[in-house]
Amino acid sequence: MSFKTYFRTFSYATVAVATLTLELAGGLSLALAALLWLLMAAAWVLEDTRWQLSERTGLMVVLLSIPLFFLDWKYQQSIGEPAGRLGVNALAHLIVFLSAVKLLQAKKDRDWVFLYLISFFEVLLAAGLSFSPVFLSTLTLYLLCGLSTIIAFEIQKSRRAIAVTETHLLVPPDSRIFRHRSRRGGKRNAEANRLPFVALTLLLLIFVLALPLFLVAPRSGAAVLSRSGGALTNFIGFSESVTLGEIGDLKRDNAVVMHVRLEDAPPGVALRWRGVALDEFTGRAWKKSTEARRTLEKKNDKGFFQVGTTEALHQRTTQTIFLESIESPVLFAASRPIAIQGDFPGLRVDAEGSVQARRREYERVIYKALSDTAQTDVAVLRSDMDPYPDAFERYKQLPKTLDPRIEALANAIVVNAHARNRYDEAKAIESQLQADYGYSLQMRAGGPDPLADFLFNVKAGHCEYFSTAMAVMLRTRGIAARVVNGFLPGEYNEAAGAYTVRQSDAHSWVEVYFPESQDWVTFDPTPAAGRTEPLSTGFAAQLGKYAEALQLIWLQYVVGYDKQEQRSLATSLHNQLFVYRRALMQIVSDAREAITWRGGAIAFVGLAGMAAFLLLLVIRRVRRFGWRRGLRLSKRQIDRDASTVVFYERLLALLARQGVKRDPDLTPLEFASNLDFEPALAITRAYNRVRFGGQELSLAELREIEKALAEFEQANN
Repeated sequence: MSFKTYFRTFSYATVAVATLTLELAGGLSLALAALLWLLMAAAWVLEDTRWQLSERTGLMVVLLSIPLFFLDWKYQQSIGEPAGRLGVNALAHLIVFLSAVKLLQAKKDRDWVFLYLISFFEVLLAAGLSFSPVFLSTLTLYLLCGLSTIIAFEIQKSRRAIAVTETHLLVPPDSRIFRHRSRRGGKRNAEANRLPFVALTLLLLIFVLALPLFLVAPRSGAAVLSRSGGALTNFIGFSESVTLGEIGDLKRDNAVVMHVRLEDAPPGVALRWRGVALDEFTGRAWKKSTEARRTLEKKNDKGFFQVGTTEALHQRTTQTIFLESIESPVLFAASRPIAIQGDFPGLRVDAEGSVQARRREYERVIYKALSDTAQTDVAVLRSDMDPYPDAFERYKQLPKTLDPRIEALANAIVVNAHARNRYDEAKAIESQLQADYGYSLQMRAGGPDPLADFLFNVKAGHCEYFSTAMAVMLRTRGIAARVVNGFLPGEYNEAAGAYTVRQSDAHSWVEVYFPESQDWVTFDPTPAAGRTEPLSTGFAAQLGKYAEALQLIWLQYVVGYDKQEQRSLATSLHNQLFVYRRALMQIVSDAREAITWRGGAIAFVGLAGMAAFLLLLVIRRVRRFGWRRGLRLSKRQIDRDASTVVFYERLLALLARQGVKRDPDLTPLEFASNLDFEPALAITRAYNRVRFGGQELSLAELREIEKALAEFEQANN
């Protein structure tokens, strides 16, 4: 590849990769990007032909782009484009238009620079639109192409700026005896072939130098990902009032809500991601009562919020939660959260234990949650006969229009099960609902009393009907109960080491209060069909899991890398260095104990033998080459000195025998040229190349010089 073709190839590649980066980030449609790539192919064919746009024509077209940009803005506004995307789309279209014009134009240096700047703005715009690891891949490719292009651009400019001159009297450009040729088409082609490796080396060097700065640079913010795109729409079921059936609407959507990575999950714990708890039932909806709406502000201690307490230290679990932007301030965590760690301006905890964040709307966030997953012993729950405090009367509230058949059904279930305590009554109702009713997302229960319609007519529904039925039947028995809306654990991704939780995993269950242990215990009356996670299989599903794992690594350790992650990294490095230092000290200590006088003597003898061997080699080298050459370490330097001094001095000595001496005002090459003696001229040219041109002679050239001197000596004898 010629240097000119190399420069043009990487210049076009830089623009093409920048367009690809913007397209993958969602700032440009695939059709428009493909159109630009086709124009690039046409511009490549038209390079250096008369069909390229002139500089004046290109300037006129660029000036016309200003009103076109305004018209495009108005068009985007007329079709109802969201305000946040309005400027992005118009700007992306303007960038593509300017790129196309400059590509089709006859280009000078300033036009290439203009194209490079446009490509940089495309990548900058893509960085504001995407946090995907795909962006990192395209950015790396763009940097590699950009570095190659800039290096080639500077070399091309420098070549035009330097006049080509030849110094005939000092170093001839062509020697008839000593001539170098590249095996692959000359020096210029070899130069073009080396430039990609130079660019790759520079890219790796930039990465190595930038990585420590990234790890130690102070962060003004933390793991709040504000440019995550639009929030999940129609995210219902997690407000202060939820109409019966809304969770079923949410379950029809398969969009990802969050990813959850566990660090220390106790075995045998049924995980659920708790959202909101509702205590008042109106007959058609659940809502928070006045008492439940009361919240407590939690203090921010360097991003750490304590929201509860626990005595079961061995039953704690830590979760790292990657929560997508949702239309709700609720923070999800495993049951009974103890602490939340994240970059929030403040947290509120209501009387039902639900945690809400005061954060800007529509943000994707990363936070850690510490939860108490301890479970009270069943024997303790069965023996709990303590009366409820007055504050818990609201958990036994029932609507005035409740169908009396519901209470009769609850009594019949308890009697048939021979239940004699709160726990057994709850288990009896839970088991009966799981056994006698079917699971379905078709919300057919309705009418003025949808709960009664579900229990006595439809006898099928989704989790919200089951949890409502159980909570209400327990209340008819005087047992304090509430409904909780949250999510099932989701599908576990082995590659990412995390759970993928989707809107279809939305779930509703029941919590029952036991006053003796002061504990809310979870019951789930939904049949197994509504609690079983579908498994993704196949090659495409496995690739999706690996892509998801890469995205989580990117979010946690790049985008969400904050001051807390810095402290964790510093602590981990300090602990690891301490372990290594202690191991090294132990090795040194063991070595000291193992070394005896005999071992020291053996080591001394070995070192003495090596020293004697090296001394012998030096003596032999000095005897062979003399002190000056024998003590030099570089063989190339020895050969170079021999070629520049010894052979040229031999030549001068032979010429002196014939009475020919060089005048002081003549250069070596002028002196040799006046002799009209070809061997003398060839040796002098080699001498100048090494002495003044900074070159080195090959073994073949040294043999040619030796042969010429031998013939000259033989002729004189």
